[in-house]
Amino acid sequence: MIDIHTHLGRGTVQDEPAIDEWELLRRMDELGIEQAVVLPRGLTPECSFFPFTSEQVLAVHQRHPDRIIPFCKLDPRNGRNSPDTDFSWVLAEYREAGCRGVGELTANLPLDDPRYLNLFRQCGQAGMPAIFHLVPVVAYGMYGPADELGLPRLERALAECPQAVFIGHAMGFWAEIASNVTEETRGGYPRGPVAGPGRVPELLGKYPNLYGDLSAGSGFNAISRDPDFGCRFLEEHQDKLLFGTDICHVNQEVPIVPWLRQAREQGRISEQCYQKITRANARRVLGQ
Repeated sequence: MIDIHTHLGRGTVQDEPAIDEWELLRRMDELGIEQAVVLPRGLTPECSFFPFTSEQVLAVHQRHPDRIIPFCKLDPRNGRNSPDTDFSWVLAEYREAGCRGVGELTANLPLDDPRYLNLFRQCGQAGMPAIFHLVPVVAYGMYGPADELGLPRLERALAECPQAVFIGHAMGFWAEIASNVTEETRGGYPRGPVAGPGRVPELLGKYPNLYGDLSAGSGFNAISRDPDFGCRFLEEHQDKLLFGTDICHVNQEVPIVPWLRQAREQGRISEQCYQKITRANARRVLGQ
């Protein structure tokens, strides 16, 4: 298995222990994960007090090159807080150092803000996929790019940046797996049956540059809230989905691992689907 989404370092909770590389490797071994993408933490005012930088991620990768896949983190406001900022040389430096992508993007701006579109275009030109944490609104207390119900800003970004590879994550993205999402439920973890496919399945089918990151409570809730629909969704979009855990705490529960294995063992998803989602798609997207 290749995990598309993990973190190291401290979060935002007082007295919570930091997760270090040894804890992450222990959990990877326990869960049967061969390699994990480590995403830098913090670095934007919306996030942690305690950054875990791109350079720190690269240092961990250098100590465990066969286990850790490094990403770098940028903010579309970096440089000159301008829609014309040149990120190309920064991306080239990080790519040369070993980074395989960018993220997790957490600046709380509209997803199609000119500064985000500028960064996405340059990620595409650099051949570096971008993981973004989608939320429903720009507001105090939020982190991540924002979109409205129906994801019109995401569609605009996908259409205007066709070379960029977008990897969707978090509640604002995964709530839209269902057609019965509402303004009240789209920022959280909707429960119960899925009335029908929502905007996420539609956009996954329409745009070749969009992928779904199944990590965290948001990704797991999306496929497990209605298991019959969830398994059909996995089969239908098996080329566009990426297994992940979002491990960022010590001893964190990771229910998606046994859930996927049980779905495979029970024949609810095929072996081919399981292998693509848990490994093959990540290798292709990351250029491994």
